[in-house]
Amino acid sequence: MDSTQIETLAVRAGLDAIWSRVAEGRRLSAADAVALLETDDLLALGALADFARSRAVGDDVFFIANRHINHTNVCRNRCLFCAFSHDDGDADAFTLSVDEVVEKARETLTGGITEIHIVGGEHPDLPFEYYLDMMRGLKELAPDVHIQAFTASEIAHLANVAGLSVEGTLLALKEAGLGSLPGGGAEVFSGRVRELICERKISGQEWLDVMRAAHGVGLKSNATMLYGHVETPAELADHMVRLRDLQDDTGGFNAFIPLSFQPAHTGLSDLPGPTGFDDLKMLAVGRLVLDNFLHVKAFWINVGLKLAQVSLAFGVNDLDGTVVEEKISHAAGVDTGQELTRDELVRVIRGAGRTPVERDTLYNVVRRYDD
Repeated sequence: MDSTQIETLAVRAGLDAIWSRVAEGRRLSAADAVALLETDDLLALGALADFARSRAVGDDVFFIANRHINHTNVCRNRCLFCAFSHDDGDADAFTLSVDEVVEKARETLTGGITEIHIVGGEHPDLPFEYYLDMMRGLKELAPDVHIQAFTASEIAHLANVAGLSVEGTLLALKEAGLGSLPGGGAEVFSGRVRELICERKISGQEWLDVMRAAHGVGLKSNATMLYGHVETPAELADHMVRLRDLQDDTGGFNAFIPLSFQPAHTGLSDLPGPTGFDDLKMLAVGRLVLDNFLHVKAFWINVGLKLAQVSLAFGVNDLDGTVVEEKISHAAGVDTGQELTRDELVRVIRGAGRTPVERDTLYNVVRRYDD
C-alpha cells in the first residue's frame, strides 16, 4: 500500500495527524497512543503499523527453534489473572528437580534448538542454589544453546532468597549460564491495575528497575504487556511510553510482546477477555508507539497461529518459535497446540508474503528461507 492510500485510510479514521508524524518518522505521544487504542478503524491502524514495520525491519519475519520449560507452578503471588499458579501441596502443584529440567531439555536437543526458555512460579521454599544448579546443568548439557530464563519478578524474588542485590543475583546467574531474560511479569505498570490483579507482585517501577539492572550487566531481555482485563487505554499508553523511555536509556530490549489475557480458570473468569480485533490492535499500536523496538512479536501460543499470521500485516515481524511445551497460557484455557515445526512456521510466514528467517535469541540469523 502506498503513502497516498494510507493517508486516505488515516483521514477516514481521523488519524491523519498521527499518520503525518508516522510518515515523517516523528515520535508519537501518550495521547497519540490513546487515540490509536480507541480507534475502531482496524484497517487504517494496520496500514500505519505495516508502514512502520516495513520501514524499520523490511519483510523478514523471524522465528526461533526453542524449547519452553516451566519448572514449577508453585507461586507466592497467586495473581488473579493467572490460572497457572498453585500453593505448595495442591493436588496440581508441581516442582521439577534440576535433573528433570535437564532431561526435558535433552529430549529436544536432536531438533537443533538454539534456545531454552524457562519461566515459572516464585516458589517460596526453593533455595537460590537450585536455580544456579539448573543453569549449570543446562550449560553442561548444551554449551552452545542460549538460556533465556526468569522474569524480572522472578529475579527480584531470587534476590530476596539469595540475600543479594538484584545486580549480584543477575551476575551469579549469568556466571552459571543465564544468557538473557524473557519479558514476563510486566503485566500493566499502573499501580491501580496491579492492586486489582497482582497485588503481591513487584511494582511496575521495580520491574523496570530489574530490567535496567539486567541491561547494565550485559543481559538482553524482552518486554511484555498484558491487556484485555481491567486496564484503561491511558494505562496501556503509559506502560508503552515507560518501556520506550527505558529502551532509550539502555537499548537492552530485543522485542515487545503484547500478551492477550486469557480469563478461563482465573480469578477474573467473569471478564470476557480480548477479541481478535483487540489482539491485532494491540500489536499494531505497539509497533507504532515503540519506535525504538525493532521487533514486535505475536506469541502464536497466545493468540492462535492463524491470527498470528494475519498480524504480520499489523506491524509484527516475529512469531516466536517451535516452543514444544507451554503450560502457562494453556492453564488459562487457550486451545492452541504446544509445538510447531520449522516447516509449519516457514509455511505460515511465506503464506503471508514475507520471508521466513530462523534466528537465535539475540536475532542473529541462523538460516534464511528466501528460496
